[in-house]
Amino acid sequence: MVEAQLAVRDLHGWYGESHVLHGMSFDVYAGEVVTLLGRNGAGKTSTMRAVMGMLPKRQGSVHFEGKELIRLKSDRIARQGLAYCPEERGIFASLNVRENLVLPPKVKDGGLSIEQIYVLFPNLKERGNSQGTKLSGGEQQMLAIARILRTGAKLLLLDEPTEGLAPVIVQQIGNTIRKLREQGFTILLVEQNFRFAGTVADRHYVVEHGKVVDMIPNSAIERNGEKLKSYLGV
Repeated sequence: MVEAQLAVRDLHGWYGESHVLHGMSFDVYAGEVVTLLGRNGAGKTSTMRAVMGMLPKRQGSVHFEGKELIRLKSDRIARQGLAYCPEERGIFASLNVRENLVLPPKVKDGGLSIEQIYVLFPNLKERGNSQGTKLSGGEQQMLAIARILRTGAKLLLLDEPTEGLAPVIVQQIGNTIRKLREQGFTILLVEQNFRFAGTVADRHYVVEHGKVVDMIPNSAIERNGEKLKSYLGV
């Protein structure tokens, strides 16, 4: 039996006294795109932050390529080959596109070169000397994803990469995710838009109240449309 690249078991998390994760359990296999679907406040982003060691308190098990991460700090987790692209993007507004791209440290061999990044994101090549503040929302999102591809990480955690973007940019982000999968990346994706998720993902975990309540293969997403609408309140 193939071992999951990322195996999360009974993961709990807290912000101060607030218990936000209540036993998250799921698997992500190498080369997959897997989504965490759920309403706002369901615990999707908190799960990603817990996996990356960015939640103030967590307990349970997070195995990546057979290594337990639960007691490691976030910088050491990143060095195992995981990279997180937060919803707020986190690019440096005062730096231009190229400066943002060369800033992240290399944590593993196999990171994409600047030239490979520009093939994947031609918009960024055109804006190479533009400051972060001068980029559109879609360009900022592309830069945020591109930046983590420089590190050599093979598991990418993308938090709401299509939030607030125009349909044509959402389509570009979808194309990029599919290309990254073809290149061997594994992607864990937080989404609310299950219709977009259905164009890129292999499987979907539905999250409610800080735990997984359902798993739907992408092949079954259409016939489970009404169920997903009830889960997501759309």
